[in-house]
Amino acid sequence: MLKDTIAAISTPLGEGGISVIRVSGDDSIPLVDRVFHSKIRLPDAATHTVHYGHIVEPGTTEKLEEVLVTVMKNPRSFTMEDVVEVSCHGGIVSVKKVLDLLLLQGIRLAEPGEFTKRAFLNGRIDLTQAEAVIDLIRAKSDRAFKVALKQVEGKLSKEIKLLRHQLVELMAHVEVNIDYPEHDVEEMTNVLIRDKCTLVKTEIERLLHTAQQGKILREGIETAIVGRPNVGKSSLLNELAQENRAIVTDIPGTTRDVIEEFVNVGGIPLKLLDTAGIRETTDIVERIGVERSKSALAEADLILLVLNSNEELQMDELVMMKQLAEKQTIVILNKIDLPRRIDLDQVRAYFSDERIVELSLLENRGVDSLEKAISSIFFEGKLESADLTYVSNVRHISLLKQALKSLQDALDANADYVPIDMIQIDIRAAWEQLGEIIGDSVGESLIDQIFTQFCLGK
Repeated sequence: MLKDTIAAISTPLGEGGISVIRVSGDDSIPLVDRVFHSKIRLPDAATHTVHYGHIVEPGTTEKLEEVLVTVMKNPRSFTMEDVVEVSCHGGIVSVKKVLDLLLLQGIRLAEPGEFTKRAFLNGRIDLTQAEAVIDLIRAKSDRAFKVALKQVEGKLSKEIKLLRHQLVELMAHVEVNIDYPEHDVEEMTNVLIRDKCTLVKTEIERLLHTAQQGKILREGIETAIVGRPNVGKSSLLNELAQENRAIVTDIPGTTRDVIEEFVNVGGIPLKLLDTAGIRETTDIVERIGVERSKSALAEADLILLVLNSNEELQMDELVMMKQLAEKQTIVILNKIDLPRRIDLDQVRAYFSDERIVELSLLENRGVDSLEKAISSIFFEGKLESADLTYVSNVRHISLLKQALKSLQDALDANADYVPIDMIQIDIRAAWEQLGEIIGDSVGESLIDQIFTQFCLGK
């Protein structure tokens, strides 16, 4: 299958300015040339050039589409194979006709992520860079985009390779000690094991320190907006989303289901869930919405509990505060433009002042305080330096933790004067676990699983 010439639409389906079909493989240039009519034959074209012409039915002069064709010859292409990109008019019919005609020439439809998979298998990128491509596509904030871009450029890969190099040097020294025991360098080897393992362990701990922030930037914070009906939950969603996503009225119980929206709050991506107001109700539809609200509450990483500062606390709100006191919760006192009737001491009995935000959605006051409160909970008040290497992928985090444990086992064994050939086992395990991150030692099934997450044209 790796020798097949493959093709797929690389732009979203639908109406647009242009649509692009990507073709990759050893035969991509002559196969596309069969259906491309222009002043120049594609096999004679220089690499990285664009040519105007028409797609025609082979053996006829019937023009199917007016196109621009880009030729990129190996190894200077994304897949390190010959690549041809056909740019045609945007639209479902036009691009499908061109793709169907290409597939009739013996070109196979690409599997999800197959172009990026070939780039990895052909050695252009490693596995962390390949995985970062999908993070780049799915980035929901500027910061998440920058983190993914640095990984695509190989920033994390370079750090992992440097750590593996340190361990290889250490293993080589240990091997010399095992093979030539007459030189009696065991004491020096024990010191080297301690120093090198500690150095690599410290670097891994530094990478893992960014893991929570990196995972949040990659996936967003699952955030549930909860509260009694008509306290301003939907208004908060609309304010953060900067559009009218939820219906806002004075009638309690307007929101009957969970509404999802991704927003960017101070560089932090939030997956907002506007829930139905939690209350006792006889309305069957609203009751289902309330049950879904409770389910969203249980799964959320962050809870925004909205209270009406113009009203006294109700019994169900006191119960809710008691239940949420141990969770990552920010209390929002809405409607501060009206006279305050809420008893703040009752709120402070469960939440510190840092977790209480006062705002007026009507007058657009206090949203900045909410951003600071969220940043304080998840980022200790600020995001790390933009130059820092973030670890955001769950697979990478898991392997780093395994490597950390292996190194700690090696250090413990070294402190207990275990024979160095036994310590070597733990050092090698750490080296292999770091190798799995960049794809130097990884199974075929895992590679397939990773690339099936990609879209067809990537």
